[in-house]
Amino acid sequence: MYSFYFETKRVEKKLEYYRHVRKDIALKLERLMLDPRRALDAHPLSGKLQGCWSCWLGSNIRLLYVIDDLEKKIVVISVGDHTIY
Repeated sequence: MYSFYFETKRVEKKLEYYRHVRKDIALKLERLMLDPRRALDAHPLSGKLQGCWSCWLGSNIRLLYVIDDLEKKIVVISVGDHTIY
């Protein structure tokens, strides 16, 4: 199982806000920890964001992250609507 880490405190607080507003996001994050490449329509990004992954958390909420397989980490870079790209 993977663990979440955050690039900044601001990103961590924003994800906590979404978890508070949308109770279903906690369950989705648990699924992502089990399989960060397949859960929640996860997909690798290309171009300037190559190496990053994105998934859908609900309505217009996206999660942008990097997967560290050696340390079993999901490093969250950003969370929000499509403007995070």
